[in-house]
Amino acid sequence: MSFARRLERHRRSVFFVAALCVVAGISALSQSPVALFPHVNFPRIVVTVDAGDRPAERMAIQVTRPIEEELRGVLGVRSVRSATSRGTADVSVSFDWGQDMVSALLLVESAMARLTPTLPPGTQFEARRMDPTVFPALGYSLTSDTRSATELYELAEYDLRPMLATVPGVSHASVLGGRPRELRVTLSEGQLRAYGLTVDDVATALSSSNLIVAAGRLEDLHHLYLVTVEAQARDLGALAEIVLRAGPEGVVHLDDVASISSASVPQWTRVVADGHEAVLLQVYQQPDGNTVGIAEQVRALLRQREASLPADVRISTWYDQSELIVASEHSVRDAVLVGVLLACLVILVFLRDLRITLTALVIVPSVLATTALILYALGQSLNIMTLGGMAAAVGLVIDDVIVVVEHIATRRGHVGPLEAAAEFTRPLVISSSVTVIVFAPLAFLSGVTGAFFAALAVTMASALLISFAMAWLVVPLIAERLVAGGGGAHESSEGGLMRGYRRLLGWVVAHPLATSVAVLPLLGIGYVAYTAVGSEFMPVTDEGGFILDYRAAPGSSLTETDRLCRQVEEILAETPEVAAYSRRTGLQLGGSLTEANEGDYFIRLHSGPRRAIDEIMSDVRSRIRTHVPGLEIEMAQLMEDLIGDLTAVPQPIEVIVYSNDPSVLVSSAHRVAEAISSVSGVVDVNDGIKPAGDGLVVEVDLARAALEGLSPEAISTAASAQLRGVVATEVQRGVQMVGVRAWTSANRRSRIGDVEALRIRAPDGHLVRLGRVARVTRISGEPQIARDDLRRMVAVTGRIEGRDMGSVVADVRGVLSRPDVIGPRSSYRLGGLYAQQQKAFLGLMAVFGAAVALVFLVLLISFERFRVAACMLLVALFAMCAVVVGLWLTDTPLNISSMMGMTMVIGIVTEVGVFYVTETARPADVPLQRALMDAGVARSRPILMTSVAAILALLPLALAIGEGSSMLQPLAVAIISGLVAQIPLTLLVLPALMKLTRARPLNARVPSTVSGQAEG
Repeated sequence: MSFARRLERHRRSVFFVAALCVVAGISALSQSPVALFPHVNFPRIVVTVDAGDRPAERMAIQVTRPIEEELRGVLGVRSVRSATSRGTADVSVSFDWGQDMVSALLLVESAMARLTPTLPPGTQFEARRMDPTVFPALGYSLTSDTRSATELYELAEYDLRPMLATVPGVSHASVLGGRPRELRVTLSEGQLRAYGLTVDDVATALSSSNLIVAAGRLEDLHHLYLVTVEAQARDLGALAEIVLRAGPEGVVHLDDVASISSASVPQWTRVVADGHEAVLLQVYQQPDGNTVGIAEQVRALLRQREASLPADVRISTWYDQSELIVASEHSVRDAVLVGVLLACLVILVFLRDLRITLTALVIVPSVLATTALILYALGQSLNIMTLGGMAAAVGLVIDDVIVVVEHIATRRGHVGPLEAAAEFTRPLVISSSVTVIVFAPLAFLSGVTGAFFAALAVTMASALLISFAMAWLVVPLIAERLVAGGGGAHESSEGGLMRGYRRLLGWVVAHPLATSVAVLPLLGIGYVAYTAVGSEFMPVTDEGGFILDYRAAPGSSLTETDRLCRQVEEILAETPEVAAYSRRTGLQLGGSLTEANEGDYFIRLHSGPRRAIDEIMSDVRSRIRTHVPGLEIEMAQLMEDLIGDLTAVPQPIEVIVYSNDPSVLVSSAHRVAEAISSVSGVVDVNDGIKPAGDGLVVEVDLARAALEGLSPEAISTAASAQLRGVVATEVQRGVQMVGVRAWTSANRRSRIGDVEALRIRAPDGHLVRLGRVARVTRISGEPQIARDDLRRMVAVTGRIEGRDMGSVVADVRGVLSRPDVIGPRSSYRLGGLYAQQQKAFLGLMAVFGAAVALVFLVLLISFERFRVAACMLLVALFAMCAVVVGLWLTDTPLNISSMMGMTMVIGIVTEVGVFYVTETARPADVPLQRALMDAGVARSRPILMTSVAAILALLPLALAIGEGSSMLQPLAVAIISGLVAQIPLTLLVLPALMKLTRARPLNARVPSTVSGQAEG
């Protein structure tokens, strides 16, 4: 039984399965998780270590280095990088891509648990995996003109945070800023001296007089009783009555030596939103969470709760990731709709048959819906890459529909639609194979490129496979119904354009060498374009907001840093595009090591018509540098900053300078920073030297301390109690436990001289000034110590503005090659996003080579002629030159998106060549020249139709209309350039090459009306 009869017999089953897939796909679209990026397991774990306040050099020797050496031996570790500051360290552990990061986290935690007992007492650590969910998906600020920061904190911490944490898909919610409540016991120095008491005495009395202890159980009269001993201070009055000392001379109560009041926990950070002190509420999603669904539910809960909040409390959005996702969805939707309509218009113009055009109009949405079903089954989310893949696939899907519909229309009157489809099965299988197989090597691509573009490859490969099935099985059945009774054969009379092409093709086939030589200049033009086109890592897209990192002078106080930031906020208030912002001082959005002199802003811009985000960032940067000279700043969009944090390469330019001598390292870093600052396009240069704040060193005189009966430990404990207080106990206040801090008066510890005046009680009861047993010295802050695989280094970084990465780095290499920059006692290497770009390009070049080899293999299997396969592949490689020229003319940089498009062009151009070469198959007695002529005339219309339709379908994506669409704009530009070039290359150059090499396929030809007329 023939294919046509089998298809006719099972047409109801085919229609039912297709309809079922479409309905299921539409359902999957509504249930699929929606996120900004594909879920990626970045192979990086960060271990944050806290070991008190020990100096950076001592911290590096006693804590950081042993941790580095221990973690370097963990299975699968590729590199270890650390940053050490006073008492804290971040150790970044990188693994190979593809590692099971859950197991890796357990191995790291196990290694740290083994090592911790050997580290200084009190050392604590936290290990966390790095993935896109380390950044919040939603951010809200709470501000008020009348309520205190403590009240705002309690509202966020005990009311809103637990409510939002219950939303499905939310991993947790966190609160930044505010002032947690505590009770302050402010001790009077004179009264303590009069009663012979110290801060430690008061803290001990508070701790022992406010407790609840389970004493045991008692069974009596058939009941079991829990016996508790309580001495709880439930209010300020009860605290005041606590007895500090009792004896024959009387009882000393707490209020005899101290004043008791409500206060807040001392803060060395500050959080601001839109110019007001604020509390930030940040919502983090689970890796498989639906960002859009989470945002909708969170907004609904906040609207409900807002009605019962105090009228003076404002809840504002400072970040909402779902806005970019929804905007991207709308952009893709519009691109798909416009592309489909334009492609159908092409079919209507060429075939002048509305019924056949409707076939394409039905198939394309069906393919996309079924693709959504496949993505749902594979666990893929709807994100920028999968949605963009659907939009990019529209042009290729329409190709399959057009070639089948055109062949059915051409053969109408000779055979039915099902028989025509059966004739076209072999070329359709070959062409679909070459377009799908180019995605196979992407499965072996690692790094950020593989992580992000694997989702795109899966989407497009799925769409093309479904497109093949629909074009092969469903299109003929629909066409059979639509064209039934439609009359005779489709007329294909030649117009002036076709007659002109026939004459031109006749000359080309008659002079193949001249034609082949004439196309060679394209190689030269392609080379010139390649040397001129810029390069970057990932496409820059307008995300509707950006991050501004800032740093005041080393050692600047929180108050001084806040003063400078207030000037920045005046500039932001004067920038009309700024909708909202949040600021962290002493904190960072990514959770890195931070001092009181640094922090970051997240600045959210208005949607709708406005200046380009690069122009806004440049304007803000120049105004801050002019009006706030004491502040160093860096700017980046969230995606760039996020990828940088996840991969430990936060800036595009990173010059890693190595030296074992700290002084040489510092001087080299300064010279490198000065050198690269002179390069055009380099902005936000940071020399990588990060001094901590200034400090006071209390150096104990052991002899004098011994004479007073004091040990260094006793001196340290007493000084600590007076300088930062002692949280001696806690009091229950509603749902929270409030700490009780015993502390000396602020005017006794506000100046450097007050440190020497601190009084310490000796064991025999007499009081000693600290200055009598120790020397207090002021020191400048030590720089943060950074190491890369146990080698001491400094990373000099910079960002790029107004130029492409490739040309900027070339200039950077030039200035670094000067002998006076690096010096003989240090070395360097380039890291940052540039290093990631180079790795990505090498990987994509390997993918490109593998794709070419696989396409050649498919062609060889299909036609069993080396010369035929070589001619087709050579035409595809000529198209690569046209792609580079297209990127150059449109000022589109070469990046991982455009290189992905170049790889796809290999399959697309070869696919069109398959249809032409299949048409050239003739009996052996037909001259090759006549076969090439007949094939060109027969395939010129479908080739022109598919190319124009695909170009128009991709045009909305290439124009980057709408937010979030810039990510795939270079891919669309590359494909369109290849599609433009494939028309003359396939219809003129390919026949010339086949005639020149006498390449002729073995497979049986596909009948066509045009070729039949030519033969007759």
